[in-house]
Amino acid sequence: MEFNKVKYIKGEVTIPGDKSISHRAVMIGSIAKGTTEVTNFLQGADCLSTIECFQKMGIEITNNTNTVTIKGNGLHGLSKPTSLLDVGNSGTTTRLISGILVAQNFNVQLNGDASIQKRPMKRIIEPLSLMGASIKSIHGNDCAPLEITGSPLKAISYQSKVASAQVKSAILLAGLYADGITSVTEPYLSRNHSELMLNAYGANVTSTNTIGANVSSTNITATNATATITPVAELFAQKIEVPGDISSAANFIVAGLIVPNSEILIKNVGINPTRDGIIRVCQAMGANIEIMNKKQSGGETTADIFVKSSNLKGITISGEIIPTLIDEIPVIAVLACFAEGQTIIRDAAELKVKESNRIDTVSHNLKNMGADISPTEDGMIINGGKHLHGAIIESHLDHRIAMAFAIASLVSEDTTTINDAECVNISYPQFYNDLSRLSK
Repeated sequence: MEFNKVKYIKGEVTIPGDKSISHRAVMIGSIAKGTTEVTNFLQGADCLSTIECFQKMGIEITNNTNTVTIKGNGLHGLSKPTSLLDVGNSGTTTRLISGILVAQNFNVQLNGDASIQKRPMKRIIEPLSLMGASIKSIHGNDCAPLEITGSPLKAISYQSKVASAQVKSAILLAGLYADGITSVTEPYLSRNHSELMLNAYGANVTSTNTIGANVSSTNITATNATATITPVAELFAQKIEVPGDISSAANFIVAGLIVPNSEILIKNVGINPTRDGIIRVCQAMGANIEIMNKKQSGGETTADIFVKSSNLKGITISGEIIPTLIDEIPVIAVLACFAEGQTIIRDAAELKVKESNRIDTVSHNLKNMGADISPTEDGMIINGGKHLHGAIIESHLDHRIAMAFAIASLVSEDTTTINDAECVNISYPQFYNDLSRLSK
């Protein structure tokens, strides 16, 4: 798909539902008693994979585009699927559903596409096995396909090596079925959608954590965050209103800041403080960004975000803020190309195990566009002020890469071609339509 430079970006855009919350609403709704109604559900390929997996386990799920209805059968109401569960390209589906499956009274296999078969699953295999789960990598490489046989689970206190909401969520979901109180401690607080939603459904989850505000410190201070779950007899159906996905909104935030003479209002975006790192980074860089019309829904905070073209400065991004913006780093790197001075991103080695190695893919593609960028072991260094030009961009079937470089193309001379650009369907099927509508 080809993209060209634009004069400016103006208008309003409403972002599709949050991918993380949409996944969790289906999973938790399926093991709750009663009918859960989810509005503004993300109709992306990953979330549709989650729906299909639970339908194969006997859950009646009706998808009417904006609203998904889930008739949950309770904590022990899943049935053995007649075929393997296909998670597609979804790491969230793979890791979170494993926490539920290890406690069921049947065995099952999980598998997905070529990308999923390369993504690390030891990070969930290890803690779930400590709980007594029977979960193994069929090829012995700690990746999918996985074979899971349901087992009685014991409670554990687990110290996670990474700040990962997927790891934490898998353990908490398994903890629903354990014989006591389960806790998971991570080095920094990761997104807390699972904790909020589980409690909304009647679970007993407590958290001790600190959400820091310093984005420019080069020193990491230990800020361990612990989530603890006590088993309950049942969960109960809820109405869930999914906020707009800030990871998708980030692309329009950056577009509004770097394309000259631009103004964009991005409506109904989730600004959960475990996810709002992109906003704090933009503010620290001197962005003209305004948070408007804040409101609460189901424990999640939403707001409208207004951005205007801005003169930006480079900063250092490291430490506890990284988990709050890990999915936005590709487009933050694009943003940094248009900031005065140097931007350093550290402590983001997790980028290596996303849909692609995002340290490599971002660095390689931006270099091809003329950026001054150097990859490091755990991030990248970007010197701003270089003019970008069109190039052939390899998305590696990574939706975040495709979207970030579509934004970069808006301020690049000549034509940019993004290969496999349709991979944005994973999280934002209407992305290119919305981008075209706002571009002048």
